[in-house]
Amino acid sequence: MIVIGLTGSIGMGKSTTTAMFAERGIPVADSDAIVHALYAGKAAPAVEAAFPGTTGPDGIDRDKLSRRVLGDREALQRLESIVHPLVREAQRAFLDDARAQGADIALLDIPLLFESNGAERVDSVVVVSCAPEIQRERVMARAGMSEEKFQAILARQMPDAEKRRRADFVVDTGHGLEAARAQVDQIIAKLRSGGEKDG
Repeated sequence: MIVIGLTGSIGMGKSTTTAMFAERGIPVADSDAIVHALYAGKAAPAVEAAFPGTTGPDGIDRDKLSRRVLGDREALQRLESIVHPLVREAQRAFLDDARAQGADIALLDIPLLFESNGAERVDSVVVVSCAPEIQRERVMARAGMSEEKFQAILARQMPDAEKRRRADFVVDTGHGLEAARAQVDQIIAKLRSGGEKDG
């Protein structure tokens, strides 16, 4: 089974592209969804112990937690040391299940793939990208987004140009949905035929 690691900076169209792979019957593990489930359950006690007052009846309060760790590198590293091992455990279980179901390709959507050395755990890396002005427009349109928050997120992420350089395949989402779908189809076909990578 070929394991794809899909990544991309904020506002690049990662979730939309992940959905395109899912539409083609590729099993997909969405790291954000895994974290969401962990925040509502398994991760909550350890996070509350490390950051008292950040949980409520439904688990971790993402807004409270975000305010505690935003701009604080040490706090962020402490949070990641709790959450990342749990995410990897869930991803391993997902891949085992996909293999058992007979899938030939499975996809892990990992926002910080390069930053967390996730590329070592996958066979092929797909980077979702678009022009910086399109990225900015998409991100600033989000509820609760500010220039400060956008810059803090960008500071944590590897520059897009570097991600593209390290990618096996790039999906450019700046030219509409149909163009992106065509790129996804090409990637799947190349992987299934054992063909060459883009880069």
